[in-house]
Amino acid sequence: MPLMAREVEPALSAWAEVEGGSARLINHSENETFQLDTPAQGSFTLRVHRAGYQSRGSIESELAWLMALRRDTSLAIPEPVPGRDGSLLQSFQTPRGERMAVLFRHIAGSEPQPDSNLGDLFVTLGAYAATMHNHVTGWQRPPGFDRQVWQAATILDSDGPWGDWRMAPGVNEYNRPILDRLDSALWLRLAAYGTSPERYGLIHADMRLGNVLVDDSKVSLIDFDDCGFCWFTYDFAAAISFHETSPAVPALKAAWLKGYQSVRQLGADDLAAIDAMVMLRRMALLAWIGSHAETRLAQQHMRGFADGTAQLAERYLRGAIWP
Repeated sequence: MPLMAREVEPALSAWAEVEGGSARLINHSENETFQLDTPAQGSFTLRVHRAGYQSRGSIESELAWLMALRRDTSLAIPEPVPGRDGSLLQSFQTPRGERMAVLFRHIAGSEPQPDSNLGDLFVTLGAYAATMHNHVTGWQRPPGFDRQVWQAATILDSDGPWGDWRMAPGVNEYNRPILDRLDSALWLRLAAYGTSPERYGLIHADMRLGNVLVDDSKVSLIDFDDCGFCWFTYDFAAAISFHETSPAVPALKAAWLKGYQSVRQLGADDLAAIDAMVMLRRMALLAWIGSHAETRLAQQHMRGFADGTAQLAERYLRGAIWP
């Protein structure tokens, strides 16, 4: 059950810009997101962190990278607002315990729809991903920087941060064998691919359509809450989250690669590993749906997701997801 607006409004006094404003829940996924409206300062976005998911140090590390990207690149990304005490991360008490929150300036735009023409958008998303990957290869992380790792163990093992895919709705005696085969194959494939710094590092890790806002020709990328250490091409896999079975994916992949390689080149091994990244992400989402079944996003995609994952797995294990 998400927090209600009246439960977060007392926290607004931490920021001069929104004190006395009104709150409205606009999204409940990993975290709870509220739109804050003020009579004099306009609108803001308040992200209230899911209890127990990210540590204070992890959130501060996310914000350190976000601020570095704002300083060093021209990417359209969120702008955190410091509180009265100068800190970007604030804590407040609710009837259910302490929660942490970050305030962002409002970003105009709407979420792109999966059935729209997404080719140009994916060119942009590819270029955005490459820009971020170039940035992290030269960025000196601050002392104590701490973000999660997205690898085979943290996604495929039963105790991963997003839960156990084996317990997800729809996993049954019919599709479990092919999913087990996929699990084993991904462990081997990812170990062989390796984690050398030209292919692995800090990434956004959740560049799905729900984290993109389009306002005319401006594309903004939001929600760095899942950023962590993973393979760079996983950012493409995240971009097609929940829509991996769509017939449009091959064209979107080509568009994403066009944008990416206009900024940063990928080697043959990187291109060959993209299918593995898509399947790794799909397994992560399968686990996430099971551990977040109360959310609207999970309920929207729950039906048939395990069977769809098994169908993709069969194609992957035969040699390629797409011809």
